Formats: sequence, C-alpha cells, structure tokens
Amino acid sequence: MFNLILLASGGAIGASSRYLISNIIKHYTNFGFLSTLCVNIIGSFLIGYLISIGVNKNLSNEFIKYFLIIGLLGSFTTFSTFSYEVVELLLSKKIFLSIIYIFLSVVICILSTYLGMQINKI
Repeated sequence: MFNLILLASGGAIGASSRYLISNIIKHYTNFGFLSTLCVNIIGSFLIGYLISIGVNKNLSNEFIKYFLIIGLLGSFTTFSTFSYEVVELLLSKKIFLSIIYIFLSVVICILSTYLGMQINKI
C-alpha cells in the first residue's frame, strides 16, 4: 500500500511538472512536439541519474523505483504523446520533420539516459 502512495504522489507531481514545462516551451516555439521532445530528454537523463544514485548512494529502492522513476518520471515523460505527434506530422505530410523528430527522440533520449548514469562516476 505504501508503494501505491509513493507512486500516486510521484505521478501527481510528474504530470503537473510536464504540463507546466510543456506550456512554457510551447509558448516560445512554433512546434508543439518540441515540448514533448524536451520533456522526454530531461526525463531520460533523470532516469539514468536516479538509477546511478540508487546504485552509488544506497537510497531506498522503493522510493527511487515507485516515487521517482515510475510515479514522477513515468507521468512526466510519455511515449503515447510522442507517437500521436509523429502520426500528426505524417498526416500533415511533414515526413522529413517526423523523421527528424523520431531520430532525435530516440537517439537523444538514450544518450541522455546514459549521460545521467555516467554523471555520478565523475
């Protein structure tokens, strides 16, 4: 039951953070998908970082897993929004832009996760 409380409270914070950051980014750009890309890059980095903290600092595995990774970052990042935005770009015949978005999302998010994991080794 405690893990459910950790997950739910992390999810509320993550969803709210995503909403705020997405709106800030959308306010300054003409492309709505950039907010999803930025949020997913930030989330990927933080997941890698938190995994390395848990390994190196012996923090509570339940707190890291349920509150931070599944709850907060799980609701902060989203693959479903990414998928929807790619389909929207394809239906709008913005093929090149959709390919760039897919490439950047996959490559930069994976690199961000790796960087997050490596930052504690410095």
